[in-house]
Amino acid sequence: AYNFIRSMTARGHMVRVVSADQDKIGLPNHYVMPILSLGPIDGYVKKVGVTLARTNKKILTEAIMGADVVHLLLPFGISRAAIKICRRLKIPMTTSTHCQAENFTSHIFLERSKIANHLTYRNFYTHVYRHVDCIHYPTEFIRQDMKKHGYKNTNDYVISNGVAHRFIVNRTSKPAELSDKFVILFAGRYSKEKNHAFLLKAIMNSPYKDRIQLIFAGLGQLEDQVRKLGAKLPNPPIMRYFTKEELVKVMNYADLYVHPAKIELEGISLLESFACGLVPIVSSSKRSATRNFALYPENLFDHRHPLDLTKKISYWMEHPDIKERVAKEYAQYAKVFDFEVCMDRMEKMLFDAVEISKKKYGRPQ
Repeated sequence: AYNFIRSMTARGHMVRVVSADQDKIGLPNHYVMPILSLGPIDGYVKKVGVTLARTNKKILTEAIMGADVVHLLLPFGISRAAIKICRRLKIPMTTSTHCQAENFTSHIFLERSKIANHLTYRNFYTHVYRHVDCIHYPTEFIRQDMKKHGYKNTNDYVISNGVAHRFIVNRTSKPAELSDKFVILFAGRYSKEKNHAFLLKAIMNSPYKDRIQLIFAGLGQLEDQVRKLGAKLPNPPIMRYFTKEELVKVMNYADLYVHPAKIELEGISLLESFACGLVPIVSSSKRSATRNFALYPENLFDHRHPLDLTKKISYWMEHPDIKERVAKEYAQYAKVFDFEVCMDRMEKMLFDAVEISKKKYGRPQ
């Protein structure tokens, strides 16, 4: 979100940001909603890493008044309230699809329920997506997935969220304490759908487990559980939050990137790893877009069997010459996701929405 905001601001646009981030109070062009309390489950929501907003219509209307276009990020409370205001004021709207149904249903233990996921998608469509002028899909995978649930009559734009220019190949030496280790990186919040446990099981079965050092970059509600599982390895995983600058350094000394997530819209950290010259191994899960990024069979593991991931990791450890060649191919492939190119297309979508709105409302902009 902030990459998008910074990019549009740098292009000369005034960007007003509505959120529930209390640390943004008082900043120019920031409109901060109060936090929604859910009582006994507030602690769980905090661990998930989400801040839920309690909509203040006065603040929201102030933010929207005079805008040429309003972009919605998530199909929740603020967006639903914003839609009513925008329709009344005849202001164009666009939205991004940053939430799969499973991102919600996994927290109520129904991520495998087709009915629950379908109803969730229909709820998103009924209250948000059918009202906007343009929809941004980060991948063709999620566009097709949502179409299966009846999303229709929309102006679709498949645009990657983009890889920032700081993510480049600049291979560096490992820290001294990791110099004799084969470093495997995974960046993702510690949550059920990211599937850290699967990767830990694969390493436990590896004949090279004494040499392997996992790095789990992230935060999340399952941190204690992941640490407990990881403690069984000869080299427990390094687990902490990394800034983008720190992550670039890690990606440039790591040996392999493994993305075990079973539910994934795009996997931007995966694309960032390509740009830094890392070879990936990704899940074959049909609920994840990452399977479409496997250039070779050795870059894809069967999401049902940890032993298959074990074998794929062993393959890349045993064939460093092939890994070096494929790393160059992935670094070249990453150029497709160049951030500025993606932002050019996002900006065009915003202008398109204005043109579409002119025809719909028959008014000058």
